[in-house]
Amino acid sequence: MSRPTPEPPVVPHHELSYNKVLTEVFGSRLEICNAPELVRVHGKYATTPEFALGRVRAQLETRDAVVSAVGTLIAQAAKLNLSPETRQVLSSWLLARDVPDKSEPLGKQVVAALETLEQQHPAIDVVLKHRDQLRAVSRWIIGSDSWSRDVGFSGLHHAIASGLNVNILVLDTLPYSTRDIQDPETRKKDVGLYAMNYGNVYVASVAIYSSFMQMLQAVSEADKFPGPSVIVAYLPYSSDASPTLDVLKETKLAVDSGYWPLYRWNPTKEDQGQNPFSLDSEAIKASLQEFLDRQNHMSLLELAKPQLATELVSNLGDTLKEARKKRATEVFDSLVNSLGGDPLLILYASDGGNAEKLAKRLGTRAKARGLPTRVAIFDSMPIPELAQEGNVLFVTSTAGQGEFPQNGRDLAKALNAAVTRGETTLTNLKYGVFGLGDSHYWPRAEDAHYYNKPGKDLDARLEQLGAERIVTFGLGDDQDADGLQTGYKAWEPLVWKALGVDHITVTEPEPEPVTNEHIKITSNFLRGTIVEGLEDTTTGALSASDGQLTKFHGIYEQDDRDIREQRKADGLEPAYAFMIRVRTPGGVCTPQQWLAIDQIADEHGNGTFKITTRQTFQFHGVIKRHLKPAVQDINRVLLDTIAACGDVNRNFIVSSLPAQSQVHEEAYQFAKKMSDKMLPKTTAYHEIWLDKKMVAGNAVQDFEPLYGPYYLPRKFKMAVAIPPNNDVDVYCNDLGFIAIIDDDGKLKGFNVTAGGGMGVTHAMKKTYPRLGDVLGFCTVEQGYEVGEAVIIVQRDHGNRTDRKNARLKYTIDRLGLDVFKSLVEKQLGWSFAPAEPFTFTANVDPFGWSTDHLGKHHFTAFIENGRVEDSAENIFKTGLREIAKVHKGRFRMTANQHVIIADIEDADLQTIKGLLAKYGLDNIQHSGLRLSSSACVAFPTCGLAFAESERYLPVLVTKVEGILEEHGLRHDSIVMRMSGCANGCSRPYAAEVAFVGKSPGNYVMLIGGGYHGQRLNKIYRENVTEPEILAILRPMIKRYALERGEGEHFGDFVIRAGYITPTVSGKLFYEGMGGEGEHRVVAA
Repeated sequence: MSRPTPEPPVVPHHELSYNKVLTEVFGSRLEICNAPELVRVHGKYATTPEFALGRVRAQLETRDAVVSAVGTLIAQAAKLNLSPETRQVLSSWLLARDVPDKSEPLGKQVVAALETLEQQHPAIDVVLKHRDQLRAVSRWIIGSDSWSRDVGFSGLHHAIASGLNVNILVLDTLPYSTRDIQDPETRKKDVGLYAMNYGNVYVASVAIYSSFMQMLQAVSEADKFPGPSVIVAYLPYSSDASPTLDVLKETKLAVDSGYWPLYRWNPTKEDQGQNPFSLDSEAIKASLQEFLDRQNHMSLLELAKPQLATELVSNLGDTLKEARKKRATEVFDSLVNSLGGDPLLILYASDGGNAEKLAKRLGTRAKARGLPTRVAIFDSMPIPELAQEGNVLFVTSTAGQGEFPQNGRDLAKALNAAVTRGETTLTNLKYGVFGLGDSHYWPRAEDAHYYNKPGKDLDARLEQLGAERIVTFGLGDDQDADGLQTGYKAWEPLVWKALGVDHITVTEPEPEPVTNEHIKITSNFLRGTIVEGLEDTTTGALSASDGQLTKFHGIYEQDDRDIREQRKADGLEPAYAFMIRVRTPGGVCTPQQWLAIDQIADEHGNGTFKITTRQTFQFHGVIKRHLKPAVQDINRVLLDTIAACGDVNRNFIVSSLPAQSQVHEEAYQFAKKMSDKMLPKTTAYHEIWLDKKMVAGNAVQDFEPLYGPYYLPRKFKMAVAIPPNNDVDVYCNDLGFIAIIDDDGKLKGFNVTAGGGMGVTHAMKKTYPRLGDVLGFCTVEQGYEVGEAVIIVQRDHGNRTDRKNARLKYTIDRLGLDVFKSLVEKQLGWSFAPAEPFTFTANVDPFGWSTDHLGKHHFTAFIENGRVEDSAENIFKTGLREIAKVHKGRFRMTANQHVIIADIEDADLQTIKGLLAKYGLDNIQHSGLRLSSSACVAFPTCGLAFAESERYLPVLVTKVEGILEEHGLRHDSIVMRMSGCANGCSRPYAAEVAFVGKSPGNYVMLIGGGYHGQRLNKIYRENVTEPEILAILRPMIKRYALERGEGEHFGDFVIRAGYITPTVSGKLFYEGMGGEGEHRVVAA
């Protein structure tokens, strides 16, 4: 009886990402010598390194025999009477036998030539029998990290020591966060270091989720290396169920910390007089450069002053004594100053900044009452030190599922552990706690206990540890009439009474907090101390005030939030880096500019760039010392970054409809001219970034004729929409221009809208999204005057005391639309004409090919969430770069984060089509939902994000697609958007379905927006997780499929079906939130 055929092992789906890359790079040349399917033929040992090495050795010996046979035929060509053509083919193959793109076609010619011969010869038989060896194959052996442990190391050793031309890929799957709990009996060996000791082995360490390009470079170099190659690849996951996002985060932690360095060791470089070792880890290179800079600095000092090195060491003790003496004096002075009252320590835990501001304000008031006061974060105070304190006040906000903020979790864990051990170590402590929360955040009764949970838990734990409560627990609720101040104003007097200073009258006014308005007016027209900050090498950050000013220069300071906690645990400052946003009015750029952007991303950023909802480029991961070179490189291709952010008019966006190129060109020229007119006139940008010097002696002073020294109260956005497509969401902008086209198809003028804006603050109902109102019609030339007049009215009447209510939308609602319009018309000196008729039908991009009135062709490519990168799934960045090298037209970015390869002539059409197909950019066969989706950046770089967005929305869309396909709705367009915070950069409040982040994994769910951006949506659920999202959408989508009317869009249906009421104006955004009728869920 025959034995059953063994089943091949299943490759974990995460590991398939590396297999997919090898397949993409090598195509039909790829041969995995221990592929799982070989088990069916060769048995269970077919996947071991020993078996694979045996296969490789046999194949290489066979190929050597083929090479020898071809050589024999060439040597005996005259004797065998071979034709000159046959000799040429044989010689050509022999010379190019190891050249990938030549060996296979030449091999086919060899076979064809030999099969026609009548002569008989053993060498001919060898070549024809082993014809499969005529092509150059890329041979790979792929193994798991068990190969790098002692138990299985011998097999790998033989492969490395063999000297054979074979590539070995070893996957390390141990997550960084669990690295310390592995079994010491199965200790890993450093495969890379082991292989490098052989000298004649190519070695690389890669991580597909850290640097895709470095990995591609490594596999390409390994394939070309004439000997053994070993690539150790990091892929941290616990099981097939591990989310890809977790794999990405674990990878970043490992690479940034230096646990998994990225490098390449290529012995062939030694023959060329080059260093064979290349360190590719940016984080390690930065730390190493900092160390080398310090070492070089000290070396130079020692050469200049030989006595310095001795002094630095010999005087160290004296210097330390002086420092201690100085510190003792300071402590004594502090002690003398504190004789007026007992010391007070205020500790805070804060994510969003509210608890920090409240704690510092409380500290200022305590000092004014004569109390010696210190203010610090929770985690700066270990329990032993806390036990030595007397009076301590705690202020904490609420994060996540009723959790402590990040900078308070260590102390919270320590307190919980002490309670568990039954300790009473805080008997000398007298305390009070004030908690910040939002009772409306948890609408379901079963979740209500999360409200202010950190504060409540802290209050209880301190009492359990023996501390004495001197003031009752204070509750600050965002839902109170005056927000958290309602509870705080009642709590603070109790604090002063408990501390015995309630009788003290404070007559001096509190120091006025430094606001953005102060920073702007004292900045010397946006200069601040940016130059000095750029030169400061002691930190990767800029000062807080300079961080506000760099926004006007198109730059945001950020840090990598995926590794923030790990760096904190390692005693390091956050991994600071910067986002740079380019100003590209109308989203138009040349191929040369695209190539420069691509190169800047690689040389100065994180290797990717983002197409934003403002039709421009964003770079992420630019470290401080790369800021200036990056900005200079941007300017070299006639682009800039000025006014891409900040309290000024930002990038002017224009509908990108390729089929209406004639009107688009007119609208684009209008936007470009308007953008230039609205630029700040300060020369600070050119001085700081482009090294343009001021006029000697300040003979010419800066002057802002439009903005004034304070600039605008808040950011300002403009857009031109070209009906019938509202792809720019014109109503979402502060100032909108709706193109009116005359009978000849030319631009007649604009209907003007004003008062749109997306930004909201969670649980603060004085903030809300708003769509713009139509003011009337103006001609194209009048449009420039309108832009200037509206900005002046906003400059003079906008709210400068509260940035949360400073946008134009609030100015209009405070003044009233009629009053606002009259102020604008007074500034203009003429009145708007009545609005002209127009129709919008959609605001999604028309993907695929189109041809304009001049016969030029345009292709709109789908770039999911605007991220231009090379990844395991696609190589769009490379594809677009190759297109830019040959494209003679222009690129247009869309406000939905996609790109149009525009203005293609007939003669170039096939070339562009070929490149689109080669790199998968011609694939627009996605679901209607995916094509209509959009997300902001959010984690890991955005400092404002509460939850994932760009990295998570594609995952959610995939799951919702399954529901849509069940009901035949795969190709139906439903506008779905996601934002990591309530600021709404992805314009979520105008979408049919939207999710706005509140905390990691938790979102506000909104439904009912208009399909073409004509109506705001409304909050349907205030806090949902993924399972709840899918549970809500499943029956809703099913009902939509069964009951929708002809041409009825999803946003309209959920209103008609009674799920939600329509939002008729921004001020009524919160009316009816939580659903209608049986669908209603509100806070208890």
